[in-house]
Amino acid sequence: MSHLDNERLKQIVFLLILAFLAIILFKELYAFFPGFLGAVTFYVLSRKYMFRLVEVRKWGRPWAAATIMVLSFLIILLPFGLLVNMLTAKVAYAINHSSELIKGLEKINEQLHQNTGFELMTDARLQKIQEYITNVLPGFVGATFNTLTAVAIMYFILYFMLVNAREMEEALYEYIPLKDENVELLGAEVKNMVVSNAIGIPLIALIQGVVSLIGYLIFGVPEPVFWFVVTSFTAMLPIIGAAAVYLPMGLYMLSIGQTWQGIAVLAYGFGVVGSSDNIFRMLLARKIGDVHPLITIFGVIIGISLFGFIGLIFGPLLISLFIVLLKIYSNEYLVKKREVKVVKTAHAKEKQMKKSGE
Repeated sequence: MSHLDNERLKQIVFLLILAFLAIILFKELYAFFPGFLGAVTFYVLSRKYMFRLVEVRKWGRPWAAATIMVLSFLIILLPFGLLVNMLTAKVAYAINHSSELIKGLEKINEQLHQNTGFELMTDARLQKIQEYITNVLPGFVGATFNTLTAVAIMYFILYFMLVNAREMEEALYEYIPLKDENVELLGAEVKNMVVSNAIGIPLIALIQGVVSLIGYLIFGVPEPVFWFVVTSFTAMLPIIGAAAVYLPMGLYMLSIGQTWQGIAVLAYGFGVVGSSDNIFRMLLARKIGDVHPLITIFGVIIGISLFGFIGLIFGPLLISLFIVLLKIYSNEYLVKKREVKVVKTAHAKEKQMKKSGE
């Protein structure tokens, strides 16, 4: 008994040391965590193409990894970067001309009050908006720099993950302390979550942006391409989504006397753009996996708080991973206890039948 107790004690001490070291490493390397998550995401999305190039077409691993990384940059990151650059230029202009912007808001507020009797903003709110605009540029520039750093770290990690893909997966399969079926469940669920979050959320937001762009062109909204970019970004936000753009836009058009355009933008926004989210989400769920809306909402809130803008994708991924780990814990431990109880009950019934037979 003491031997067993000593072995269990050694195991507990060893696990505590591992946990302590893991906490220290995570704390010190936290700045690289978004890049690591990005590398995992791109690895899951591109691993089958890597295996096809290396094992079927007999490419060298470094060339195959470099090709996949270049294509991912050209197809995904470069268009995204151009959209962010367009948005950054507009934000910088608005900040540099903040006094003019505030005067415009005051004028809109006054016209809206005269036409509808509704006062959108008080003087105190306008003052807070001006202070926020003045202070937002350094943070926005810093966020852009952090995103570039995360992308560089992501590709650095992704290269080694792709080059050593088979060895890495075999090592993970061997050393993850779970039953084989739970390791396979973990791999399948992670793949489903990554595809659902990394492709589904941006794709649905882009579709909403395109639907909005059609309305902006029809109703004569100024700079429709810019507002398409803004709508695509805001569509990824929880709860309010694309309404953060078309609602104030419609109110603005009403305030400046463009009555039918304002009413049309609001009707089109709530009727067409708002419903397109549910329609396309339902259609895409069959193709790329379904993510519960609550996971998306709370995941985005948590993700933005932890990682900034890139948390729009990784926040829901973390919540989904937590749910999967709960399921695996249940399969690994609780199910075992249930199985033991079933076996004991079966043995008890068998003994009882033997006694009754005697």
